[in-house]
Formats: sequence, C-alpha cells, structure tokens
Amino acid sequence: MLIPSHRRDTHRRRGFTLIELMVVIAILGILAALIVPKFVGFTDDAKVSAARQDIASIMQALKIYRIDNGTYPTTEQGLRALIAKPTIEPIPPNWRQGGYLERNSVPVDPWKREYKYLNPGLHGEIDVFSFGRDGQSGGDGYDADIGSWNL
Repeated sequence: MLIPSHRRDTHRRRGFTLIELMVVIAILGILAALIVPKFVGFTDDAKVSAARQDIASIMQALKIYRIDNGTYPTTEQGLRALIAKPTIEPIPPNWRQGGYLERNSVPVDPWKREYKYLNPGLHGEIDVFSFGRDGQSGGDGYDADIGSWNL
C-alpha cells in the first residue's frame, strides 16, 4: 500500500534535531545570564526593605509599651516582652493583654535570625537591629547592619 507523500513527510519530521535543541539551550543560557543577576539584586533590596519595615513596627510596639508601663523592656527582657508579660524585674505594671505585636511571635529578620535589642542603645535610647545578610556586626552594602537609628 502506498502512503501519500504529504503523510510520509510528516512521519519523518516528528522531533527536533540535535542542532535545534542546542540552539534553544544556548539562547536560554544567554537569557538566564542576562536576567538572573538583575533579580538577585532585587531580592536583596526587598530583604533590606522588609527588615526596615519590621524594625519600624517593633519600634512602634516598643513606644506603646513605654507609654503603658513607663519604661522600655530591659535588654534581658528583650523583644519577647512585646508578646508575653515579663517575669523578671522590672515587672510592667500595665502590660497590655494580648501583647504589643499583631502576631503572637517576635518577627525574625529576612535572613531567619532574631532581631537584636539593646536598652540602653548604642545609637539612641533603645536600639533594634539586624546584622544584615552576613549576620555579623558592621559590613557594607547588603551586609551592613540595619537598625532603628538608620530608618
């Protein structure tokens, strides 16, 4: 039985040739090399912005805590005093039922580390800060400390 010529051609040409696949892979590689570095910078920028917003929210909660209780939590009481009434001195006299943060937990920075808290602070009356991407004090760029003093 004879197969019509137009059906024979479509049977032969089912997949891509090796050269076509290599050209597509090369094009995708070039596009990835151009686009990915731009998005990596956006990710770091977004993390720094998120840390600044978290610190601003924590500072607001600390100010309300001070209005209610007359003082900020001590360094030993820490930021946990915003979600649970401290059990070490000085015990806050008017601690707000339900705490001072919307969540029932102290937020962690975008790099999954706890925010640091000092009372008295080195830069102000109190300091709330993150060590940034590298997790160490100091640094430049995305590794720089992000604190309540530079919001």
